[in-house]
Amino acid sequence: MGVKPPRRYWLTGASDGVAASLAVKLLESGAHLAISSRSGKPCQILSERYPNQILMVPGDLTDSQTVREIGERITQQWGSLDTVILNAGSTEHADGQPAPQAFIEHLIRSNLLMASFCIETALPLLQAGTLPHLVGIASPATYLSPSLTEASGSTLRSLFETTRARLASDGIAVTLVHPGFDEQSLCLDDGSLPTAGSTDEAAAYILAHLAERPAELKLPIAALAALWPLPASAQAGQTDADPCQASVWSPIKGRP
Repeated sequence: MGVKPPRRYWLTGASDGVAASLAVKLLESGAHLAISSRSGKPCQILSERYPNQILMVPGDLTDSQTVREIGERITQQWGSLDTVILNAGSTEHADGQPAPQAFIEHLIRSNLLMASFCIETALPLLQAGTLPHLVGIASPATYLSPSLTEASGSTLRSLFETTRARLASDGIAVTLVHPGFDEQSLCLDDGSLPTAGSTDEAAAYILAHLAERPAELKLPIAALAALWPLPASAQAGQTDADPCQASVWSPIKGRP
């Protein structure tokens, strides 16, 4: 019997937070990992620790040409992907009030368009992979509507539902991971959540449940800012919202 080849992943937004922990756990498992991130230093450190497992594919994922070039590089190096995990996204958040149009447009570009570009680039690579799996990690502002008055169609959940239906006959599993606090049912009697309190715990939870290839995965978390930290320039004055108040938005994502 031949040796099973390592699974090949493309992970975006991997420089900090839960995605950085995902990267380490995947590399420790022996997987090969293509990493996209605007912040190169943390990824470079990983590349030095796991020199034969990492493919660095940095770039602005909101630019469609850059994403196509990343896909071309992965194709040249590997020829296929088995799992794609789209984690990159916007850091901004709304406070539960109707959001201004400019804010909504920014969210759509830095989250939904970015995800759409990456999905279209990844599909041919996934079709050539083994047990292909497309995974998205959504923030509250993109899993639900970016404004309480906006139609719910402009969300990452809608994009992944549409993609799942489109790929149903292709054998590609499609999973959307999202913060569990948008579901009141996850809260305990005292109003708290069953917690994944560290990035390592959250990453372990995600990877364990992704093996089941679910359509959606609710991530039980207590401290959003610890798992998806804001850039230092944006942290002043920011605090975690009550995770069991579905009407409150909170920062969750790193830059694409």
